[in-house]
Amino acid sequence: MRSPVDFKMQIYRRLKEYLARDRTGIRKALLTLFIRMKAWTIPQIFEQLKQHFIISYHSIASMVGIIASRTGILRVRKSVDSNNTLYEMKEQYVDIVTDLLTA
Repeated sequence: MRSPVDFKMQIYRRLKEYLARDRTGIRKALLTLFIRMKAWTIPQIFEQLKQHFIISYHSIASMVGIIASRTGILRVRKSVDSNNTLYEMKEQYVDIVTDLLTA
């Protein structure tokens, strides 16, 4: 079984590789949104990012899904107010993401 330190290091490596393939800066911008405000829906993220990038709604949904499933840094829950799913950064990973974004 992995220790919590090993698990965090694996997440750090995965995020670092994910950001290394970021040609336009959109992945960094997406993660910055989650640092700035912990919980977002896909429509909210799309509205924020379309101001700076030419991107489709489905591309945003795909990126968020990849981050949630492959890195495990996002908590996914159904919003009570609407039909939109709420994506929220887990508190224990905020420091890792902040370190990667400032590096």
